[in-house]
Amino acid sequence: MDIQYLLTLQDYRNSISDALTPFMEFISDFATTWLILIPVFIYWCWDKRGGLYTLVSYYFCMLLTPLIKLTACVYRPWVWDAKILPAGDAITTATGYSFPSGHTTTAGPLAGGTAVGFWKNKYTRWASALLVLFVLLTAFSRNYLGVHTPQDVFVAIVLSVLSLIFTAKLFDYLAAHPEKEDLFLLIGFVVCWAGIVYITFKGYPRDLNPDGSLRVDPQKMMNDGYGDIGKVLGFIIARYVEKRWIRFKPAGLNWKGILLCLLGLVPMVLMRQFLRTPINQLLGSHWGKLTYSVIHCFYYIALFPLLLKACARWTQGQANNPIKA
Repeated sequence: MDIQYLLTLQDYRNSISDALTPFMEFISDFATTWLILIPVFIYWCWDKRGGLYTLVSYYFCMLLTPLIKLTACVYRPWVWDAKILPAGDAITTATGYSFPSGHTTTAGPLAGGTAVGFWKNKYTRWASALLVLFVLLTAFSRNYLGVHTPQDVFVAIVLSVLSLIFTAKLFDYLAAHPEKEDLFLLIGFVVCWAGIVYITFKGYPRDLNPDGSLRVDPQKMMNDGYGDIGKVLGFIIARYVEKRWIRFKPAGLNWKGILLCLLGLVPMVLMRQFLRTPINQLLGSHWGKLTYSVIHCFYYIALFPLLLKACARWTQGQANNPIKA
């Protein structure tokens, strides 16, 4: 039934000469490339707790998704049925195993967590509705492009919702027991390294194609796992540093704060474009991806907030010591 659904979508794509394919590819790409900039901006500029809530929900999904993917080892739809022909360049960008959908477990917490924050204000509830729609559209795009089954995206949405609920409960608990946060960070740190050991040494399917080559290379499948778990490790390290030594306050929704935070997003984009490849070449694909993820996450959770705090102190110093004519 799931394959027939994908074939129906494929027939529709063909009937309109792939007219919607670029749009669906854009939705998928935006979810994994640009969407994270929104909660990071909120974290820096407007609502530190709200931005952190969204990001922590995302990190829970980033930990769970590769562990489930590399445990279930579900092949992509075209491996099960050769009649499935993914649209555009989706077959080259759809890395890893199929279950659950990583694009959806990225869009779910990032857009969903931001939607939760916007829903609290009656004037921004329209944005919440758009963000929820974006999550559903991301999930559908993965089916439309032929790279995931309905089960893949449904379970991904469930994981996203559970992550948002769990994070909300965790934040409420830590608000009442702030001294427990270090313990949770330590547990997360240990779980991450246990996950790295697990996905590195567990067994993987070794099914062969008719020509004798591996149907799916486990080493390639691990790459995303190392990268995703690296994001969680980066957050744990950066969060500990930020809460212990930095403790920044959002820049504020004024023109200076907005401009500064928008400029702060530029290095995130540049790192993605120019830092990943050199690190992968230096350390190899597995450890390169993990190291890049740690650096990238540390920048937006702790390093740029340090700059925000320094700017706030400088501004306050200027206000307290005006230059006399």
